[in-house]
Amino acid sequence: MQDEYDFSKAARGKFYRADAVAHLPVYLDQPIQSRLSELAHDKGVALSTLVNALLKKDIELIEMAR
Repeated sequence: MQDEYDFSKAARGKFYRADAVAHLPVYLDQPIQSRLSELAHDKGVALSTLVNALLKKDIELIEMAR
């Protein structure tokens, strides 16, 4: 690593995109991931589709309980 860097020709925000969406990684415990993968396969849907549907249902239940 250099002691000094020249930023005189740098452009602030050059790669900034207001409409950019960050997709956060989610790590599941192995037994849960295996079971959900089996369920998704049995239903013929992607794992992410199944997990999103389950989470939406849980959020609805939480909201109704408030």
